[in-house]
Amino acid sequence: MKVTRATFDEVMVPNYNPAGMVPVRGEGSRVWDQDGAEYIDFAGGIAVNVLGHCHPELVGVLQDQGSKLWHLSNVFTNEPAMRLAAKLTDATFADKVYFANSGAEANEAALKLARRFALDKHGEDKNQIIAFNKGFHGRTFFTVTVGGQAAYSDGFGPKPGAVDHCDYNDLAAFEALISDKTCAVMMEPLQGEGGIIPPDADFVRGVRELCDKHNALLIFDEVQSGVGRTGHLYAYMGLGVTPDILTTAKSLGGGFPIGAMLTTTEIAAHLKPGTHGSTYGGNPLACAVAEKALDIVNTPEVMEGVLKKEALFRELLEEINNKYHVFSEVRGKGMLLGCALSDDYQGRARDFLMASAEENLMCLIAGANVVRFAPSLIIPDEDIKEGLARFERAVARVVNAK
Repeated sequence: MKVTRATFDEVMVPNYNPAGMVPVRGEGSRVWDQDGAEYIDFAGGIAVNVLGHCHPELVGVLQDQGSKLWHLSNVFTNEPAMRLAAKLTDATFADKVYFANSGAEANEAALKLARRFALDKHGEDKNQIIAFNKGFHGRTFFTVTVGGQAAYSDGFGPKPGAVDHCDYNDLAAFEALISDKTCAVMMEPLQGEGGIIPPDADFVRGVRELCDKHNALLIFDEVQSGVGRTGHLYAYMGLGVTPDILTTAKSLGGGFPIGAMLTTTEIAAHLKPGTHGSTYGGNPLACAVAEKALDIVNTPEVMEGVLKKEALFRELLEEINNKYHVFSEVRGKGMLLGCALSDDYQGRARDFLMASAEENLMCLIAGANVVRFAPSLIIPDEDIKEGLARFERAVARVVNAK
């Protein structure tokens, strides 16, 4: 059956508006479309393809596991899931792991666990969840309500209650909002969809201290910032603050769908049999691929390489900006970077995205005012240089069309 971009409009629900080109093959940081045109990938499937496309070791593990065991219900356990959980707990603060299929599902589990923990330990009045404006935690109704962007949660009827928001990096506003009725605080240690906004060190420490003061659990949503993206296996490791619950997905499977919630033994005990579950959570195929991805990423060579590649990105972006003056700053960490647009280009991030596509570069936006890059952690330096050469041509397109 011959399919084209027009087929999408005929058969797919119109909640997406994909690009005109249709990718059919990827290798490393390069992608080819139906017409054979080649693109450099700075998007990484929105911070997912942590080792690029079709990494040979991931392909090998997938093929090997695919000939053994594809799926079991959680009436049984399986070896890849247990091995992956053991490696995640060995590498982090956590003692216990719950597997899901996505970041939204991992966050849903984290929020349900926090509510159940508070109910069991403190009673039904301790149910408030605090999150931050511009935050993003997924598209389930619970997670999209906790996310701090009303545009995503409005229009679907009554929202889950006892969810409040304040501004990120505003410790005074947070302190005024938290109380002994707060059961959990959910935050990204580097806001992604909200504009690649890093946290102030004092803010993160203050949030942790206030959570401790009010017996509230601190949940770090590391769906986008985790698995090496900031040059640490998880971003919390570079902040000097440890959460009570951490969620991870996106890069965890290197492109294969998987999510996980990590926590301590004490907190995990409150998800007793029957309280929560997932048909596909802990799938052997997903866990086998994720185990290999974690093995590759969690090495000094890859982590150090991420920071070196960040420096190269920043150097070349500065050269571009010195010519065209389109960015107010480049923010973020590691291979999660955001180019914030200057005053003259406010609201035009999508113009840069579209111009990049015309120059055969795949990139992202984070809101209307930030161009976002989230490439493979092992993208070759020559692909960074060529990709940013294409990006410079895209910037020139936008500037000259103004």
